[in-house]
Amino acid sequence: MEEIEHKYIEVNGLKLHIAEIGSGFSPVVVFLHGFPEIWYSWRYQMKAVAKAGYRAIAPDYRGYGLSDQPTQPEKTTFLDLVSDLLALLDALNISKVFLVGKDFGSFVISYFSILHKERVSGFIVMGVPFLPPKPLEFKKGLPEGFYISRFGIPGRAEADFGRLDAKTVVRNVYILFSRSELPIANEDQEIMDIVQPSTPLPPWFSEEDLAAYGALYEKSGFRTALQVPYRSLHEQVNITDPTVHVQALYIKGEKDYFLKFPGIEDYISSGVLKSLVPNLQIVNLPEGNHFVQEQLPDEVNQLVLEFLTKNSKVQ
Repeated sequence: MEEIEHKYIEVNGLKLHIAEIGSGFSPVVVFLHGFPEIWYSWRYQMKAVAKAGYRAIAPDYRGYGLSDQPTQPEKTTFLDLVSDLLALLDALNISKVFLVGKDFGSFVISYFSILHKERVSGFIVMGVPFLPPKPLEFKKGLPEGFYISRFGIPGRAEADFGRLDAKTVVRNVYILFSRSELPIANEDQEIMDIVQPSTPLPPWFSEEDLAAYGALYEKSGFRTALQVPYRSLHEQVNITDPTVHVQALYIKGEKDYFLKFPGIEDYISSGVLKSLVPNLQIVNLPEGNHFVQEQLPDEVNQLVLEFLTKNSKVQ
């Protein structure tokens, strides 16, 4: 990744690591990762948008990768990540951005686009659609062995992950989450037990990629990563109008396991999602899974660039 530069920006008393590529005078695209991802998950998209004339920035959230740990990881919330994003834009003198998010990065975009809509030129989400900040109903009715149920119990996931090195934890989570079914452990299993050591990596995810992720999580560990998003899902935010009117795109992988969450398909297809984001376009990728930006980078890059070109002055 020689073309991508790395630096640290101090925001809210913490040094956040950011990866950056592209001209400082171009329209800015900020990429927001999910779990178990990191800035590295946007490597293909960052290069593509920079080549097209944009400035690409991908931070590691507080407590992730090369960024500082918060002093109290167990009290970290989505609003802290929103506050960090706002402070990062201010520190870099960026008045308005396009946001691209994946997995719980979509939550950060949803919150930020509602609370700071004047700073958003448009947004793209993958893995998880726009969701307004309120307790998530889809957790109801899921079995105890479901991964979010397990990850949400303080101490349990830490003990599960602690049996393995960081690289193996990332490997197992990538294998689990790239499948189309929900990861559910049996009563006598932990989540890490679902994946056998002999199970191969997805064909689009190399050993080199795994090593890069493993090194970053060796640095940060999983303490904050298990708090946000998994223990912050019931966060209450006082918002009177969750509607967002900017141009938006949802890249939906048809084989994404998240679509199996109770109520999610209905939320997307019933018109509720479009009522909250009236200018939303939904594009379906039939073979796409939860890691669509890494699995199908060429298709995703094309969609991202088409959206940016349509909604900015870059020709």
